[in-house]
Amino acid sequence: MVTWERNIVIKSKSEIEIMREAGKINALALQAVREAIQPGVTTAALDKIAETVIRDHGATPAFLGYPGPVPYPGTINACINEEMVHGIPGKRQMKEGDLISIDCGTVYEGYVGDSAFSIGVGQVSKEVQHLIDVTEKALEIGINKMRTGNRVGDISAAIQKHVEGHGYHVPREYTGHGVGRQMHEGPQVPNYGLPGRGLMLRSGLTIALEPMVLVGTHQTKVQPDQWTVTSKDGSLTAHFEHTVAVTDSEPLILTQV
Repeated sequence: MVTWERNIVIKSKSEIEIMREAGKINALALQAVREAIQPGVTTAALDKIAETVIRDHGATPAFLGYPGPVPYPGTINACINEEMVHGIPGKRQMKEGDLISIDCGTVYEGYVGDSAFSIGVGQVSKEVQHLIDVTEKALEIGINKMRTGNRVGDISAAIQKHVEGHGYHVPREYTGHGVGRQMHEGPQVPNYGLPGRGLMLRSGLTIALEPMVLVGTHQTKVQPDQWTVTSKDGSLTAHFEHTVAVTDSEPLILTQV
């Protein structure tokens, strides 16, 4: 479904600063979208808000026209309830109690910022809020493992342990990924794995880390639009993501205001 540049690209400090600006613009777009989420609003309206913010800051949407089975037609991925990733924005209106996940990418001076969040629409059930909280915490736990000398498997295993410890599931086919001049670079960073395995992390590595969490099953299904991925059993899903740089000290989140 997505194209991958498999090479692993270590970024210089100046490149990371550009990525930080791309990430800031992306965060501003997501912030504007978050403020507009309420019952009755369409996902197409959210898409327009994100595109306007990105272009007003001299950047371009990373997802729009992205190659796949058909070129991706939106600025954001808008996923409601059982939709996990790659949901195409359109005429669908959000309803009270829905869980919506928004993913967005921004290109600024040739570099990508990529991040996502999940949120309840209006008043939501305890089940929805718990899923959101567990997924957001999984991202925090994963980021904390992004340190020089650790391996990709240390990130993956920590996310999996947290998620499955709450009785939830992580998908097998969809992963975090390196990011930079390309939306998808090496390495792949699954949300499951074994500690001590995989690529060793080093300063200058930039990864879009994105825990995706499903309530009922780890299995997924691609819908007839050829983009939208749902849980196979129709159960709820949630998704959080930040672009993060490995440094010589603390992990550096690049996609925040």
